[in-house]
Amino acid sequence: MHDALQTLGLKVSEADQPKLTRIDLLDQQALPDHEVWVDATAPETMISAIRALKVRGAPLIGVAAALCLGHYARSHVPEAIQLVALALRQARPTAVNLMWAIDRLMQLPAEAMWPEALAILQEDINLCQRMGTAGADLLANGDGVLTHCNTGGLATAGIGTALGVIRTAWEQGKELHVYVDETRPLLQGGRLTTWELEHLNIPYTLITDNMAAMLMQQGKVQKVITGADRIARNGDSANKIGTYSVAVNAHYHQIPFYIAAPYSTLDATCASGSEIPIETRAAEEVQGVVQAQQSLRWAPATAPVYNPAFDVTPASLISAWITDQGVFTSAEALYGSGPV
Repeated sequence: MHDALQTLGLKVSEADQPKLTRIDLLDQQALPDHEVWVDATAPETMISAIRALKVRGAPLIGVAAALCLGHYARSHVPEAIQLVALALRQARPTAVNLMWAIDRLMQLPAEAMWPEALAILQEDINLCQRMGTAGADLLANGDGVLTHCNTGGLATAGIGTALGVIRTAWEQGKELHVYVDETRPLLQGGRLTTWELEHLNIPYTLITDNMAAMLMQQGKVQKVITGADRIARNGDSANKIGTYSVAVNAHYHQIPFYIAAPYSTLDATCASGSEIPIETRAAEEVQGVVQAQQSLRWAPATAPVYNPAFDVTPASLISAWITDQGVFTSAEALYGSGPV
């Protein structure tokens, strides 16, 4: 047997013999100008791709890592599988989906890991669809919707989380205009969300992160919807840096602020946002851009830099959490209504 499965950012060529199976990732660092696929079948390549953000988005990181581990388990001894699982689990600290997926596989015998990884992939496709349907009811015809970072098919195996909600509402016939934060420092809104919206033919405007409050003041934004990489038990939600600022501005302007994330993003072991580990990244991402042929620097190379990749939005600023199991308006309901 030899089957191929492709999503927007992931390709899996499945075969009975492990050596014929291949896992390819769309290199998100090369977008929007180049669509480059990377063979990430080997664990060391997958780990490097996760760390370098060639693959990103909490759900897709979990799916990709599960596929890598499941494939590796088909031809290796338990001791080696354990080491690879640990290395994959530690590749990114904030996105809890990664730990969730690896832990789920490690509860099984080696021969069951590959089928389980494929099941996780299919589950993500299905839950994105349910999330989109659940959240679309919150968007009205004519809404201006502001989003932050990238939360579509590049961040999941399905249609996405926050962007999946927007896409579903658009496909239902609602006229929307999306305001896309560029999302510093890696510009995942500017590079990736705009690329997806172009492909979906959904009207959008790209803005810098510090323009959001002014647009709200001008009445151009009626809803805000973002994703999350981890949701604490009290509802505090970690997402790409700048999300907290968007939530504060939305609260001031009395605009609903929604989080869209799968149930696998919930972390029952984490009491509040203060316990969520926040990844920090290289200073060069803030200081300027260095390429093979040229460099562009907008700050001194010696400038001290604080560059957290995420921040935490308190539950008090979140109007509702949109999940694959429905929409919840309180952390108590969120954690009391489904498996964690």
